[in-house]
Amino acid sequence: MATPLGWSQGGSGSVCLAFDQLRDVIESQEELIQQLRNVMVLQDENFVSKEEFQAVEKKLVEEKAAHAKTKALLAKEEEKLQFALGEVEVLSKQLEKEKLAFEKALSSVKSRALQETSKKDQLITKCNEIESHIIKQEDILNGKENEIKELQQVISQQKQMFRNHVSDYRIQKQQENYMAQVLDQKHKKASGMRQARSHQRPREK
Repeated sequence: MATPLGWSQGGSGSVCLAFDQLRDVIESQEELIQQLRNVMVLQDENFVSKEEFQAVEKKLVEEKAAHAKTKALLAKEEEKLQFALGEVEVLSKQLEKEKLAFEKALSSVKSRALQETSKKDQLITKCNEIESHIIKQEDILNGKENEIKELQQVISQQKQMFRNHVSDYRIQKQQENYMAQVLDQKHKKASGMRQARSHQRPREK
């Protein structure tokens, strides 16, 4: 016999198995009762002894009692089955509700995760832009530093050249002063000699 729709194996599954077995027993008993009825019909048509008839009749009564007992047990098992199916339906609804709640929570978590991922990507992009800008600024600063070093070298060379020019100028100035002093001394000496000669000439007369 097929398992009822929505029925799960295990737990209340034993109830379903017992239900199937009882149905098989009832079907067997009904077949046996039908056979006994057929025998009784044959007995009506053919003469039988009283003992045989009583034995068959007793057996039929016993089978009817067993059949009634089996039907009562089957009704009880059907009640258990319906109760179990009701529990399964309640649990299924609860599971579906929990599933929907879980899917909603999962969707919310995924949405937040996507938002956080988007924010993270934006921050990474911003950091990369800042890093790129810093690298460019560092390159510009390095270029400026190299220009400053070159200018410092040029200035240092110009200072050295200026010092050399000043030193040469001082030497030249000293030489000019020395020559001027020498010439002045020579001029004074020559003037003194001329004055001395001019004083000597009148005395000789």
